[in-house]
Amino acid sequence: MNLEGLLEVAVRAAQAAGHIQREWLRKDKRIELKGAINLVTEVDRRCEARIVEIIKEAFPQHNILTEETPMTDEFPSPFRWIVDPLDGTTNYAHGYPCFCTSIALELEGKIVLGAVYDPLLDELFTAQLGKGAFLNNERISVSATERLTNALICTGFPYDLRESPENNLDHFNRFIMEARAIRRDGSAALDLCYVAAGRFDGFWELKLYPWDVAVGKLIIEEAGGKGTDFRGKALDVNGKETLASNGKIHEEMIRVLQKGS
Repeated sequence: MNLEGLLEVAVRAAQAAGHIQREWLRKDKRIELKGAINLVTEVDRRCEARIVEIIKEAFPQHNILTEETPMTDEFPSPFRWIVDPLDGTTNYAHGYPCFCTSIALELEGKIVLGAVYDPLLDELFTAQLGKGAFLNNERISVSATERLTNALICTGFPYDLRESPENNLDHFNRFIMEARAIRRDGSAALDLCYVAAGRFDGFWELKLYPWDVAVGKLIIEEAGGKGTDFRGKALDVNGKETLASNGKIHEEMIRVLQKGS
């Protein structure tokens, strides 16, 4: 199947959302709470509406799963778009320049293409199944770092960290003693793309959602990296454990994650 036309729609929708994000970044924005520390802004909803409009104009019978307005499958279609209209909402609300739009296409349960767009850096990450991963149309690949002690890795924390003992603090404390350095930027989609581009050597996080992981999983694998759960099983975008790396430090990261489990 030729997926080029489908990828073009994903790119167009992601860039349209990025335009909205740039336009509203320094304006007063209405901010709401979905949880104790989980934010949503009117920009999230504006971006979502524009993305859904673009997809539905091109493919009216495709199903769409979005973060802000979860939809049940409307049609008996093998196609489902998985959309995070604004990944890094807390960053965006505070004016911290680390956020993006993430759009994946799932065909019969398998992620086949996707796009992640960072509007401030004008960086567009894309991938198609079996055709490689790209940043602004140039092929990317994971890093060559072979040991965790020499690795720059990244992570994030779940929104229920104040209530749940499964809050990643134990893993963070172990990794900070094992890796060269750790970053926590607040956008899982960008973190995964950065692993694919060799900027980070590895990433782990708990309790992510399909719209956080779907595109990043494909981009990392197409860039030569590896994605699993914390035990080394194939990464499930509907699962609650996400581990991604250049492949070379993957087993070391699993060993750290298994300490105390």
